[in-house]
Amino acid sequence: MSGTTVVLSELEHDALTELVNIGVSRAASSLRNMVGEQVTLAVPSVEVVSRKAAATLIRERESGELIAVRQDFEGAFSGRALLIFPQSNSLPLVHAVTGDELGPDEVVAMENEALSETGNVVLNGCLATMANMLKRPLSMSLPQVLRGDGDLFFELSERADDQGVVLFLYINFSISGRDIRGYIAMLMDLPSLEALKLLIGEFIERVMGVEDLGQLG
Repeated sequence: MSGTTVVLSELEHDALTELVNIGVSRAASSLRNMVGEQVTLAVPSVEVVSRKAAATLIRERESGELIAVRQDFEGAFSGRALLIFPQSNSLPLVHAVTGDELGPDEVVAMENEALSETGNVVLNGCLATMANMLKRPLSMSLPQVLRGDGDLFFELSERADDQGVVLFLYINFSISGRDIRGYIAMLMDLPSLEALKLLIGEFIERVMGVEDLGQLG
């Protein structure tokens, strides 16, 4: 993590990846219940990068406009969660969530509502599950739909010295056979990442019985 002082050990990164995958699996189950269709969500990779690096990752993968659902979270660790899709995937997602019987005008009218609801289910499901497994409560704000690019989404504050980081997840997202790629990003400042690192250490100790956490990083 260039420019930051909090580094996750390999074991901590593996534990974080496991937490994220369990959270995303629960979110997929909740979304499946909402839409009544088969939903699969997979997270091939989890990276902790600077905000600038996260914006670059998005820019390298996506050339068009992006849509994001944003929710802020507060608790033992705090920050901003984003579910990000390419604009081109928006209407297929809305069709999948609302049903194919809606006409084009109706789909457009319901786009923001459907995106907000989807983002709320996915982000809430993922973060609530992670918080529960880390044995700490989190509160989430109402979802907000944003349109723009990575530079806009990953702007954590106006301070030039802000060393905020992004927990960046690439997700493979499928509803009823429609492939809808996207990203989940959790923006945190360094104190929040340090708090998350400590909670991950506690989680490892509980689950894996590691006695000497000093050896983890």
